[in-house]
Amino acid sequence: MSDCLFCKVVEGSLPSEKVYEDDQIVVFKDIYPKADVHLLIIPRQHIASLNELDETHDQLIASMFRLLPKIARQQGLDNGFRTIINTGPGGGQEVYHLHIHLLGGGNLLGFA
Repeated sequence: MSDCLFCKVVEGSLPSEKVYEDDQIVVFKDIYPKADVHLLIIPRQHIASLNELDETHDQLIASMFRLLPKIARQQGLDNGFRTIINTGPGGGQEVYHLHIHLLGGGNLLGFA
């Protein structure tokens, strides 16, 4: 999608600080971090949100979730981490390309 920010990250036309990438997934630092470690895990394939998933995405989603603890360990988050997926306007989604927030470190705030 030509107007999708995360598609531009995937194709390399929008700069990002990538920490991992393979043929299906890209992981990069959030430009507005909410914790000491704040990464975004995105599929290379444009999927707008969780609402658009179907059985053809099962392997991709499994790969994304299996990658999370590996990336967390690489980032020094040995004591735990948080994951967040915002879905739709009521869920706080701002960029309509499926993404998982991985957060951790000393400045991780709790929920009220």
